[in-house]
Amino acid sequence: MPVVSNSTPLIHLAKIDRLDLLKEFFGEIFIPEAVYRECILEGKGSEDSELIEKAEWIKVVRIKDETLKKSLMLELDEGESEAIVLALEMNSELLLIDDYDGREIARALGLKVTGTIGVLLKAKFQGKITSLKEELEKLKKTGFWLSDELYKKILEEVGES
Repeated sequence: MPVVSNSTPLIHLAKIDRLDLLKEFFGEIFIPEAVYRECILEGKGSEDSELIEKAEWIKVVRIKDETLKKSLMLELDEGESEAIVLALEMNSELLLIDDYDGREIARALGLKVTGTIGVLLKAKFQGKITSLKEELEKLKKTGFWLSDELYKKILEEVGES
């Protein structure tokens, strides 16, 4: 079953040089055109944009339901809206999305979601990374927002507190 991603998991995992985890865990990742624009065209020239563009296992798919996209855009940005629509259209097994509102709406529509932190947790539990704390510190330096409370809770969960 397909896995669909919004922009932020791709961008932040690329910034900390962990984009490869997505290929390892899911094989292929599908993104809508709006996410392609956000990651590749708007990020042109950045290292993370180039990593995402070179990843041949990331496939761009055009959404069909423009009406649903427009209604979602009352609450979400275009990339999040298209990612949710694409996940529904592809009967996706998982949607990678970090935005809280986007996650809540996706769950309400019956989608299973995880985000950048979820991918890193999976990597820690499967022994793909040795220190989640190091990865979270790198992530925070990229501008990824993480509350102190959640940061502590995550590290406690993996025994790194």
